[in-house]
Amino acid sequence: MANGGPVQHGFPHLETVRASITALYRRLSWDTVRTFETSVAPADVAFCDTDELYLGAQRVAHELVRHYRLPDARLIVSFREMTHAANVELAAGPEYFVELNDRFRTHRRDIGAALAHEVMHVYLHRLGLSFPGTRDNEILTDTATTYLGAGWLLLDAYREDAASSQKLGYLTPEEFGYVLAKRALVFAEDPSVWFTSAQAYTAYGKGMAEARRDAEQPPLTAAGWAGRRRYARDRRHAQDHGTGPHPGAPYAFVPDGRGPLRVSFPCPTCQQRIRVPVRGRVRARCGLCRTVLECDT
Repeated sequence: MANGGPVQHGFPHLETVRASITALYRRLSWDTVRTFETSVAPADVAFCDTDELYLGAQRVAHELVRHYRLPDARLIVSFREMTHAANVELAAGPEYFVELNDRFRTHRRDIGAALAHEVMHVYLHRLGLSFPGTRDNEILTDTATTYLGAGWLLLDAYREDAASSQKLGYLTPEEFGYVLAKRALVFAEDPSVWFTSAQAYTAYGKGMAEARRDAEQPPLTAAGWAGRRRYARDRRHAQDHGTGPHPGAPYAFVPDGRGPLRVSFPCPTCQQRIRVPVRGRVRARCGLCRTVLECDT
């Protein structure tokens, strides 16, 4: 939790974020991901200063448990002084003890954001889905929270001005915006209507621009002129000299002794790599997320 300190910006964790989206689709399946097409509603996790602290925190926790479809999980919420925003004990259940930073006693509007991350820890724990290392596992948790409909709360908790700052989670504001945008492009949902933080709008806009670039990379037909020109040059090189590295390019050419040269590239929706033959216009369907892709290979 950045509390008055510097906030990291940009997309330094993008590779792990994309791997997290792929892991979600692989573990849950497209059909299960589709059940999260509706985000947590602001009214369901609203917390007023006049609400009783512990009862209000339990109510918000219950709403998040319901959203993640963990009906047999019970969260016991408490507050204490700590460095991080929150912590959860991942025991066998069904009771899970969540500790929130004492800061939230007076910053109650952000309790939902902190609990959204911690309840997702429980969800992933029950799924048996994790990444090695604390950093990557926390990025997975932030990404899953956001992609499954509760992460707009984490981005909305980001506030920064000349005198102070606050940010929850391990992702940068722009990375939260990127995952929110990936979700919005799939479910046709605009989370920006729920933002109360002015900085969240800016971060979401930058994330959306990055998300749209994923669908504008060759060999996809939506690629721009410069990308198409570079792709044609790399394709000629692969056809004449065999495969080789193409630094900075999202695609790679793969030899196939039984047929034409193939090109592999990440699906713009779930980031799983797809292989298609190099033979001009091709329509491909991602086997993981079922996205239909128009390609010019």
